[in-house]
Amino acid sequence: MATNGILEALRHFGLILIACSLSLPVQARTLTYADGRKVEAELVGLTGGQATLRSGTREFAVPINFFSRDDQEFIRRLASGGTKSTAPAVPSSPHRVNQTVRRTYSDRFVWIFGWELNKDSDVGEMSTVLQTASQHGFNGAVVRLGPSNFRFAEYAGRAEQLRQACERNKMELIPAIFQVGGGGPTLMHHPNLAEGLPVKDALLVVSNGEARLLSEPLVHLANGDFERFSGNRFASFQVQDQPGEVSFVDKNIKHGGSASLRLENFTANQYSCGKVSQAISVRPRRCYRTQLWVKTVNLQPASSFSIIVLAGNRQLFKQGVNLAPTTDWRRVTLVFNSMDATKLTMHAEVWRGKAGKLWLDDWTLEEIGPLNVLRRSGTPVAVRSDAGNTLYVEGRDYASLQDPNYGPFKLDRDVAPLKILPSSRIVNGQRLRVSWFHSVTIGQLTPMCMGAPELYQVFDQEAKVLAEKLHPRRVLLNMDEIRMGGSCAACRGRNMGELLGECITKQAQIVRRHMPGAEIYVWSDMLDPNDNAHANYFLVEGNFAGACQHIPKDIVIAVWNRWPREKSLKFFTEQKFRILAACYYDAPDLESVKQWMNAMSPLPNVRGFMYTSWEKKYDLLPQFGALFSPERKAP
Repeated sequence: MATNGILEALRHFGLILIACSLSLPVQARTLTYADGRKVEAELVGLTGGQATLRSGTREFAVPINFFSRDDQEFIRRLASGGTKSTAPAVPSSPHRVNQTVRRTYSDRFVWIFGWELNKDSDVGEMSTVLQTASQHGFNGAVVRLGPSNFRFAEYAGRAEQLRQACERNKMELIPAIFQVGGGGPTLMHHPNLAEGLPVKDALLVVSNGEARLLSEPLVHLANGDFERFSGNRFASFQVQDQPGEVSFVDKNIKHGGSASLRLENFTANQYSCGKVSQAISVRPRRCYRTQLWVKTVNLQPASSFSIIVLAGNRQLFKQGVNLAPTTDWRRVTLVFNSMDATKLTMHAEVWRGKAGKLWLDDWTLEEIGPLNVLRRSGTPVAVRSDAGNTLYVEGRDYASLQDPNYGPFKLDRDVAPLKILPSSRIVNGQRLRVSWFHSVTIGQLTPMCMGAPELYQVFDQEAKVLAEKLHPRRVLLNMDEIRMGGSCAACRGRNMGELLGECITKQAQIVRRHMPGAEIYVWSDMLDPNDNAHANYFLVEGNFAGACQHIPKDIVIAVWNRWPREKSLKFFTEQKFRILAACYYDAPDLESVKQWMNAMSPLPNVRGFMYTSWEKKYDLLPQFGALFSPERKAP
């Protein structure tokens, strides 16, 4: 094989290379990182605390404080023209000599995702993935588990079967726990731990011992029945993509009335998009429900339709609608909070559509009363007189405000009234100003409140159960995509970066209380300023920037970010965290993984890699394993 071919092949196997010749006045040395790993490289220069090294044909910069004290001193002396290296000489010859030092990775994990252990077949399918991974050099399986579900014998039994399957395949079972961003099983058993959005001073009117909402003013979508149009242009919608080419009036297929809106020919749009949108006026801090009827024929992709609510440039709500490619009329119901906005824009759109048709009809919008009300220390209810001068007392003037049919996805139902007690000071016909907190889902996720003290009591119980049942030596904190925070009374006004760091720190303390010596990993995105650690992230009221400054340095960061991965890796390296590269993401090949390898190769404190699929695609496990096991041949 030609020399360049050897270099490329070795680089793809994650090896650190050095190439030198007699004609180059180089200083070659075996340098030692602070964590004990070694690398052979040539010193090219020193600028601003960064040592520029040459490894093979590549040059890269590494902060000198990443090296041992002796090598830091050596680099500074050499850069200033001081004593020459006394390191053992590197062999040289008239031909370029390639020496390799294999970079070994202690962590070779697979993320097993898409099974919930809610049926017996899940264990068998997961065991198949485990067996393949074990045969190709993997040594750990990271699995999202819900310790709250261990109360069910069926779930506990399947978790034990999974543990045994890992043991048979010499794979360590690494539970992923504490899913704050999505709630998961924890929220299923403790629904009031959801982050709450406030409704402030909504108007309720008493009748026959019950107070129900009276919208002020009455909000609605104009022409939501799509009955007013001229040609193929609908009235009242400020945006309608390419009438007569992408969007059409359809008088033959409709849910009600005489017409509907039809979207098709998506590729005629430069973004393969078909949408309509309308600006509406709302009241701040109120809860709204929108409903519309949708029909599809051969829509591709079926997941391309969504409803979006914008306040200026900020996205308050986006919900992809789970449709079949072909479906008869079905009603879609969504709930959102207006936050501080007085003007919103409602969008219904097909994005990146390829083929097929979609119809919309009978689109409505309404302000609603107490739906999915939360009751915990950070989500109080307040009932006042219309003038605000009388604060009424729960249990004396009105019954505890509860939603007996609470469910984040139960939105198409009656709203619970506020029940007035017989001995109340509130009288029939009275107008009340009522405030409460409610949960919402964002992209099928219902975040939990990091400021709620009750959350950590539940986490402590879950960690105790996990330790007793599975005895894990490592865990992954499932702290990704936390799309709400800073809105309920328990976390309002907090620095969100500090609160996130405090939450992760408490989780780590809980884990080590029940699992002494456990190694802890955490997803990177909420700690990464190149990803989600910034302001204006979904419905978060605050800024996650700086969160990584508030977590223990011994936590391993599982870096996942499609782009810019180099900036993300550099950021956590400079913060002196150890790194696990969570890469792959369901592409048809491993080209992106090779790019990850190139980006990681010069960095210190790299623990290893994790095959990460979000779509249950595990056919490339053998090839992935071969990349990190040079003695194996890729299939």
